[in-house]
Amino acid sequence: MTIASAALLLFLILDPLGNIPVFLSMLRRLPPKRQRIVLARELMIALVVLMLFLWGGQYALELMHLRQESVSIAGGIILFLIGIRMIFPSPQGLMGEIPDGEPFIVPMAIPLVAGPSGMAAVMLMGSSEPDRLGEWSLALMIAWGASAAILFSSTYLYKLLGMRALTAIERLMGMLLVAISVQMLLDGIASYLGGVGTPPA
Repeated sequence: MTIASAALLLFLILDPLGNIPVFLSMLRRLPPKRQRIVLARELMIALVVLMLFLWGGQYALELMHLRQESVSIAGGIILFLIGIRMIFPSPQGLMGEIPDGEPFIVPMAIPLVAGPSGMAAVMLMGSSEPDRLGEWSLALMIAWGASAAILFSSTYLYKLLGMRALTAIERLMGMLLVAISVQMLLDGIASYLGGVGTPPA
């Protein structure tokens, strides 16, 4: 996987366009200046969490005695479910009902930006090719930066594109996520079956 393909995968998982209506709804009660402060804070928290999973994922897997194939299969299942919910959203939205008041960590930073699928994806990247952690960090920064730029322009994009266009784009991204999740799931199963068939050294 190249840096560009990893960044695209992470961008799809972060789903900034799908988060626009949710973020606007949660921040609408705050003054414009406070909205930007809260958004910047939540995005930074999400980035730190994802970086921790990226750099510490290999050690977490070793500590819990989990194989990389397990993370790949679990990540594929989570991605598949997220993609399906993006294509067929519930009336309450992707993450259900939105709490009142100023959000802090939950639900904006976690799980809307740094969700289970994102954590599983960066953990899998870091554990499968630990010698490329610098490249994966760059890919994560690119995806996060693009997502942050979109979310900071959410009010303008919402007025420009409208709810219908945003919904259509989110469903298209959901279809891409479903395809990626199936490939991740198949890769994990193939790797596991290959490992089972290999005699011990």
